[in-house]
Amino acid sequence: MADTKYGRYVVRHPVQIGGFGPEFIYTGEKDYKSNFTMMFLRITEPTLMEEYAHSHDFDMYLVFMALDPDDMDDLHADIEIGLGEEREIHKITHTTSVYIPAGMIHCPLEFKRVDKPILLVHCTLASKYVKEEDKIIKD
Repeated sequence: MADTKYGRYVVRHPVQIGGFGPEFIYTGEKDYKSNFTMMFLRITEPTLMEEYAHSHDFDMYLVFMALDPDDMDDLHADIEIGLGEEREIHKITHTTSVYIPAGMIHCPLEFKRVDKPILLVHCTLASKYVKEEDKIIKD
């Protein structure tokens, strides 16, 4: 669509197969020339997505969404995410959004039970998602 006046604002990517299954990834750096990146990941089975706590220099938003059109509230899954230096565990069982401000330590992130596919929407206020090695906490 880039061959029209406003075509650069309409971005289409085909579905890719990533580490967790089908995914769409749109980056500010490549797709929008902006400080916004979003990833859509379909989760279909239990998985430890992030083992180690870490932080970023940008704000991040995680949205856990049910894909069952007849029951979009219940995830039919048990998810745990650690937040803060204490890695305070939050249990997620229903469609939920988690805001992680720049600098906040977060993770582990584990999908403990997944009975029906769910969608993880991962958005960052950054031109691309970066996890710097010196900000990973392996204790």
